[in-house]
Formats: sequence, structure tokens, C-alpha cells
Amino acid sequence: MNTRHIIQTGASQDRLEDLIRRRLEPGADKKLIDERIWDLFGEEWCVMFTDLSGFSRRVAEFGIIHFLQTICEAERLLLPVINESDGILLKVEGDSFLVIFRNPRKAVQCSLAMQRTLADYDRDKPEEDKVLLCIGLGQGRMLRIGDADVYGTEVNAASKLGEDRAKAWEILVTGAVRDACEGMPDISFESLSDPPAGCDRAFKLIWKP
Repeated sequence: MNTRHIIQTGASQDRLEDLIRRRLEPGADKKLIDERIWDLFGEEWCVMFTDLSGFSRRVAEFGIIHFLQTICEAERLLLPVINESDGILLKVEGDSFLVIFRNPRKAVQCSLAMQRTLADYDRDKPEEDKVLLCIGLGQGRMLRIGDADVYGTEVNAASKLGEDRAKAWEILVTGAVRDACEGMPDISFESLSDPPAGCDRAFKLIWKP
């Protein structure tokens, strides 16, 4: 990480923390401060959360070192796909990626390419060596804090969809993603009956391996 990157990310975080502190002061004009925060950091992005299926079970069955091997293989296979799809990787936390895209259609195309890459990889692998991916996507205005993090209702929804709801091979999306990607060839959407909090609609993306 170079010095310029550290300054840019740190400056954004410092500015946000300063405004939050001002918001907590007695008599603070919270509406005005909120507007300043959104003016500074509000941006339109599509956000992706990924997770590897069966973390707890696999650690218990095969050991933590084997699972670390699986994480390394996931990064080796998937990070080039993200880069080619114009995604920006913000975080890797354990077995999860946080990625943002300017174009939600590219986010969907990237999700499909990631799942197909792993389908090819897993085809001849024993069960314990397979990399099983879950993906959640959200789209909308959110707070982007440098290259450190993003915050917003669509971020929260995508996190819930990708890390809690999606099963292996599934791509779950919010209604905003579905609307932005309507008409894309070779895919369709199946409505979910219980969208996560803060999201009025959610869908399972139907695709062919």
C-alpha cells in the first residue's frame, strides 16, 4: 500500500468521523450534517458480497489449514475475474469478498463468470476440495469511504443475501439490481418471499452453468 493510498483513505475516514462527532454535539443541525456527509461520500454503486459455503462444517471436518487452502484457491481463481469485470475489491474478510462495481450489469456478468469458473474448477475435484460460492448483490446510493468501506441499505441487504441467505452456486440480488439488469440475455429472476430488512424485494438469479 503506497503513501498516497493511505492519505486518501485516512483523510476520508477522518472527515467522516469529524462530522459524526459534530452530529453528536448538543443542538447540532443533524439534517445539515447528514446532507454534508452525503454530498461528500454519497455515490452510486453496485455492491457484491461473497461467501464460501459450509465454513463451519468444513473446518470441523477437514481442519482450519485445509479451509485456508480453499480461501487461497478462491482468491487465485476469482480475483482475476473481478479485475476483468471492472470490479474494485475493497475488503477480504476471512472467506468473504466485498466488491463494488459502477455498472450493475457488469456485476451480474462477473457473478456468472465467477460461478462458471468455479464450476470448471470443481468438476473433477473431490468433495473436500471444491470451492462453493455464494453471492449477494445490491445497487443504489451509498456512502463510500475512500477504498476502505461502503455503507447503506443496499449494502446491508447484499451482505445478508450473500453471507446469510445464499446457498452454494446461488446469486441473490435486491430489487434494484433486478430492475437495472432487466432484459439481460440468458438469465431470469425468481422472487424471494422474504427479502432482508431494508429491502422491499429480493430475487434469485436463474442461470445456466
